[in-house]
Amino acid sequence: MKNVELLEDFYTERFSLVPESLKNEIGHFNVFSFDDLVGCSIKPIPYSRRGYFKISLIQGENKVHFSDKTFEIKKQALLFADPRTPYNWEQIGKEQSGFSCVFTEAFFHHFGNPKNYSVFQADGLPIIELTDTQAKWVKKLFAKMLTEWTSDNRHKYDKMRLLIFELLYNTEKILPERSLSKYHTSASQKITTQFLELLERQFPVEDVGVLPLRSAKDFAEKLSIHINHLNKTLKKVLNKSTSVIIQERILVESKILLKQTNKDVSEIGFALGFKEATHFHNFFKKHTAVTPNQYRID
Repeated sequence: MKNVELLEDFYTERFSLVPESLKNEIGHFNVFSFDDLVGCSIKPIPYSRRGYFKISLIQGENKVHFSDKTFEIKKQALLFADPRTPYNWEQIGKEQSGFSCVFTEAFFHHFGNPKNYSVFQADGLPIIELTDTQAKWVKKLFAKMLTEWTSDNRHKYDKMRLLIFELLYNTEKILPERSLSKYHTSASQKITTQFLELLERQFPVEDVGVLPLRSAKDFAEKLSIHINHLNKTLKKVLNKSTSVIIQERILVESKILLKQTNKDVSEIGFALGFKEATHFHNFFKKHTAVTPNQYRID
């Protein structure tokens, strides 16, 4: 697995040309139809993290591999990808169409933050299946983006920001109730969001060294709150203890590294904070019922 695909890599792979403006931009944005891709077909998307955000309307039968999960798209769906999580999708059906927009966080400097929306949060839903009616308005919105983006209007950057937030706002409204129920507008949610951001910020892991924050105590100290308060808050919002959430995230990262890299199992364990290879072996088997090597070759 390639660690991170940068915007330069994206344009080289998809368009065989890196925009000259990319060199001097503080924040970047672009929107395109799948028909704009080189050869007018969708190339295989490499499984990797990206150094940018991406929202895609995918129309056609596909499988999306997002982190350690696989989502099946039967007809049409929205994909929300951020720099934290590796993903790709593979074409299953012959008929494929859609749109994508890519942007950096800096593009929204002083204009709000897309990361505040649940689809870009650690416990959010990154793949949203759409009905025909929903897909119609999403397609219309992307078409509007394309029209405005190719115009000479000097305010088109502001228009793109507004359209992105319109898409995010309307997507929140169609999320399943079980997903929306987790988002509280309270001090508890603020602590939970800060905790999840600290947790996610540690990934992807570096080749050397260990995770700086690995225990509930580590996170409580970093957040300047009592460990009991952190546990109570996370239990209220996410219905899980701090330790369980940390272990689940480490398990996800271990699965990604085992399947998508050639790193030695002991290297992976060390990078994830296990001082001994046997500790990583026992941890992985406890949570998956198979050893790291068995999972890798399965």
